[in-house]
Amino acid sequence: MALAQANTVLDQCRKAFPRLSFELKIIKTTGDKLQTASLARENKTLPKGLFTKELEVALLKHRADLAVHSLKDLPTELPAGLKLGAVGRRADVRDVLLYRDADSLRAQAANAAPSEWTPGQSARRGFGRGLRLKDLPDGAVVATSSTRRKAQALAHHPALKLVDIRGNVVTRLQKLMDHAELDATILALAGLSRLNFSISPDGRLSGDAVPDGMLATVLETDVMLPCVGQGAIGIEIREGDERMASICERLNHYNTFQCVAAERAFLAAMGGGCQSPVGAYAEAVGDRLRMRAISFVSGSPRRAEATASLKEPVELGQKLADELK
Repeated sequence: MALAQANTVLDQCRKAFPRLSFELKIIKTTGDKLQTASLARENKTLPKGLFTKELEVALLKHRADLAVHSLKDLPTELPAGLKLGAVGRRADVRDVLLYRDADSLRAQAANAAPSEWTPGQSARRGFGRGLRLKDLPDGAVVATSSTRRKAQALAHHPALKLVDIRGNVVTRLQKLMDHAELDATILALAGLSRLNFSISPDGRLSGDAVPDGMLATVLETDVMLPCVGQGAIGIEIREGDERMASICERLNHYNTFQCVAAERAFLAAMGGGCQSPVGAYAEAVGDRLRMRAISFVSGSPRRAEATASLKEPVELGQKLADELK
């Protein structure tokens, strides 16, 4: 995922500045390593900055000039000497419910040799196309490590069982397909799209490394409000680096930058990080910003909505935070 995003920005840089030379430097963050490690403990979330620290050190030590982030992973408080230089045009912010196809499982079972099943082995459960959160049976197990997704899923279906899951997108899909105790998971549509995965009109998820028989339902924002910055790629640079700032001017999508500025101001004012049980989504409508937010900080869901000038994103975010505190 991170590599796909970095390559996207690299292509944009080369296209915008054909006379300049750009080099891709891959740095594995602590968060990347933890996602694939077995030390993720139940009910424990990853600390702030695990997906950004090593990149920011490279910037500060002048080993890199631009750091590419999934904006949802970038803390609202940046280290001294660094700033958010640009935000690319935002991708689809919605989440996706992923689950096994019941018809595909039946076909696999019919064709399986008797030796492929052992007594006591749990049967994987599948569902029909177009499955919604509220359609899942009571006690169904949904795997997600996001407190925001957990809270909103339970708000729509209190009888669900939510469990943690770690790993990259492909790892999570394979875990869902192989582990009978899991019924579904929730991932970002933008992340799936950046890996060139696609959802067909009949709900089938396809792409390299996608397990056969995987179905997907896109969750609208009135069901699952995204996390702050979801679907956006942020570019972090050093403060005072005018050369990189001029490059960022060409890469920046103004409306997206203003939208995520409002969302990040909201999150900062709420005093939370990327694992806080809050969601927020700002949209540019003409010269206005419309923003919706939800918070489960106090337990029960609290919602707020407001509009402001496109030029006043921080004020809008802070206003909604004040309403939900």
